[in-house]
Amino acid sequence: MTNTGRLDVLHLPDAQAAEQLRACNASPVWIEQVLAHRPYADLDSVLDTAEHAARDLDWSEVRRALDAHPRIGERAEGGSTEAQWSRREQSTVAGTDARTQELLRTRNAEYERRFGHVFLIRAAGRSAEEMLTELDRRLGNDEGRERAEVTEQLAQITRLRLQTLLAG
Repeated sequence: MTNTGRLDVLHLPDAQAAEQLRACNASPVWIEQVLAHRPYADLDSVLDTAEHAARDLDWSEVRRALDAHPRIGERAEGGSTEAQWSRREQSTVAGTDARTQELLRTRNAEYERRFGHVFLIRAAGRSAEEMLTELDRRLGNDEGRERAEVTEQLAQITRLRLQTLLAG
């Protein structure tokens, strides 16, 4: 990468870079793809490659990434980078009314029964009410459509988290 004033984790040895990238997307295939394209010409190149790689993951790899995400409305525990980012991304839920929080809990449970995994949405920049509206809408999806939406949300989250990581 050119000198952008950003933390350049992508020049670290593979194992160290992979550990840092895992907070952006827990799929080992995604991490391998991002590392395989080094060196990057600039910030946009790495972000575009990372987002594209996330969109191209097969469903088993998307599921691996999903396993690292807490439910919307549940506080991520621990001191890991991923947990800290999840808490910040979902901060609007903590300040919402009890009724909305309860609806998020019940709709999350319904979603998990229907699709077999956590509801994934880019929470950054969205209110709890917006996330609840999206959750309700997506409960009407068939499995194929929902997998496509989950993959798109994962790609958006991955890009935002990588921007944060590279900003240091």
